[in-house]
Amino acid sequence: MDIQNIPSPCYVMEETLLRKNLGLIQSVAKRSGVEIILAFKAFALWKSFPIFREYIRSTTASSAFEAQLAYEEFGSKAHAYSPAYTEEDFPAFLRYCDHVTFNSLAQFHKFYPQAKEAEEAVSCGIRVNPEYSEVEVELYNPCAPGTRFGVTADQLPDTLPAGIEGFHCHCHCESSSYELERTLQQLEARFACWFPQLKWLNLGGGHLMTRKDYDVEHLIRLLQGLRSRYPHLQIIMEPGSAFAWQTGPLVASVVDVVENRGIRTAILDVSFTCHMPDCLEMPYQPAVRGAKTLPDEAVKTAAPDDHIYRLGGNSCLSGDYMGSWQFDHALQVGERIVLEDMIHYTTVKTTMFNGIRHPSIALLHTDGELEVYRRFGYEDYRDRMC
Repeated sequence: MDIQNIPSPCYVMEETLLRKNLGLIQSVAKRSGVEIILAFKAFALWKSFPIFREYIRSTTASSAFEAQLAYEEFGSKAHAYSPAYTEEDFPAFLRYCDHVTFNSLAQFHKFYPQAKEAEEAVSCGIRVNPEYSEVEVELYNPCAPGTRFGVTADQLPDTLPAGIEGFHCHCHCESSSYELERTLQQLEARFACWFPQLKWLNLGGGHLMTRKDYDVEHLIRLLQGLRSRYPHLQIIMEPGSAFAWQTGPLVASVVDVVENRGIRTAILDVSFTCHMPDCLEMPYQPAVRGAKTLPDEAVKTAAPDDHIYRLGGNSCLSGDYMGSWQFDHALQVGERIVLEDMIHYTTVKTTMFNGIRHPSIALLHTDGELEVYRRFGYEDYRDRMC
């Protein structure tokens, strides 16, 4: 990738890296006998869907708009889950989905009559809460005490209501196969007594099987074991990050370098709060190409020739910065900064706070050709604000 020829700012997804992830996911699905589908909440760049369709057959949606995108652009009906369906939106889910998971028994009883009468068959399920999760950041923990997600075992009758054909369980976030193993132990202990009444079991997302240190063989053995214990169940997984994990960077440029009480900040033409919100929410400090990631406090004691900087966003939010990073030279205005692994949970979460322009979105093909999917302008901001 010739960084200087990339428009700045720009998300750049690399087709070679994407296909590597897709190939691994396809292999896991085939070897384990489960279905793995794409969760739009992490990645929904529909212009790249022709590549995805070479490897997977379906997607998962959490809103009526995502469901419509799945049907119209991915070319297949989606699996749907929403914390709460509305009378206004539910007909769209029935039109664009073939699986619909309800968050509560009350929602199931309210909308199942419509699902039962749908023109095309819709398989209904209920989200269950195993009351177990190893996600440490509460913002991302769907099983935290008091969670609004799912039904606990004590809330289910011995015989499930007619029409419930599946369970959906989601309690992971960038998790390992060993966390899944422990989760399955808890899930089966609480809910296996209902499995004979079901047709499918959805294990949700957060399975980061494309991460370098993920034990893929252990995952396959786990899934094969699950299927051998419950051969009548279709097993479904719907990761989001795993598909686009480490498939490309966000390319930005230095606009200014400012210093205050010895702390140097390189202000970029992108924003953490607008374009990389997970960095502030998780939080995590992304890798920067050609720079050493240091503890946040390092910038406060850095000498001028250490070349240690914060990176600052271009919004007016005071906390729109991160750091510290150490470079091997003094940063200059106009210099490109490459923030690694910025394809998942970015384009789906960007905002136009302050009217800041979205980065362009591009695909770097395997032959080296850069295809710019979209550039954003004033009209995009104006249309969102009306």
